Amino acid sequence: MELLDGNLELKEIQKLQGHTDRVWSLAWNPATAAADVPAVFASCSGDKTVRIWEQSPSTRSWDCKAVLEETHTRTVRSCAWSPSGKLLATASFDATTAIWENVGGDFECVSTLEGHENEVKSVSWNASGSLLATCGRDKTVWIWEVMPGNEFECTQVLQGHTQDVKMVQWHPTMDILFSCSYDNTVKVWWSEDADGDWSCVQTLGESNNGHSSTVWSLAFNAKGDKLVTSSDDLTLKIWEADIIRMQSRDGYAPWNHLCTLSGYHDRTIFSVHWSREGIIASGAADDAVRLFVESKDGSMNGPSYQLLLKKEKAHDMDVNSVQWCPGEKRLLASASDDGTIKIWELETLP
Repeated sequence: MELLDGNLELKEIQKLQGHTDRVWSLAWNPATAAADVPAVFASCSGDKTVRIWEQSPSTRSWDCKAVLEETHTRTVRSCAWSPSGKLLATASFDATTAIWENVGGDFECVSTLEGHENEVKSVSWNASGSLLATCGRDKTVWIWEVMPGNEFECTQVLQGHTQDVKMVQWHPTMDILFSCSYDNTVKVWWSEDADGDWSCVQTLGESNNGHSSTVWSLAFNAKGDKLVTSSDDLTLKIWEADIIRMQSRDGYAPWNHLCTLSGYHDRTIFSVHWSREGIIASGAADDAVRLFVESKDGSMNGPSYQLLLKKEKAHDMDVNSVQWCPGEKRLLASASDDGTIKIWELETLP
């Protein structure tokens, strides 16, 4: 990647307004942003609604295509599209997760998942779309099996975290689930075989180079052999595993700490996301967005990462979510406590 050689700018393309409270989370529809399919993403908010945004092929501007409302009764904290892009899952402080289906442009709530004792904080689909994970303030992680006819059956409740679970995320290619928590750890959940029980096979905690405060977010690189985590301890950490071994069904291969990015943030890092070409974006409580890339000068002690650029005052308040668009262009969306979403493009200056 020749990014480090160029003069780069994160250019604001558009500011999207419509939510009437803080915007918590964003999710790009993975089946969009291809050659002839306009990019679509969902946003969710403290205003109890989810908004669907689409880029107009002619004007290139982003418009709100739908508002999903009158379903959740409290904050909608997280949203995630199924791999096919046909279903959208939304997790709410009302203790439910709703499943929405796009029927000819109209979104219908086709299922409501109940079981968590209180606030649901995050939702994630596995790579094949056959499993859904949710987590919440009740310290549990739930695994749901997707059944025919938009039915969802809870197959297991995973207990192990000692505090509020902030985020769940499936590995991009394998059925391995990751959760991060207010208990300062990331837990890795794995099942020996397709029908077996899930168990915690690894805990990334302070004793093994992990975080010393709440872990808010995690993301994988495109290949799936590296993981980045973000925390209230003001650091990002990069982890690596031998996924070839796991893909060849040769048992679980542990994640090892590669490096820690410290000194770049002075407030909580709420969100982190890795682009297809290897750029890590972070969104933090200092209202800024930062981009990091792996350094070229591979040092003797393994890979290191460096700051590519910092966008000061990206928003007027905390940046809660940063998400790279799956399409060809270097588009990044950010969501904030200021109630807005911004679309950015990473451009090389002449």
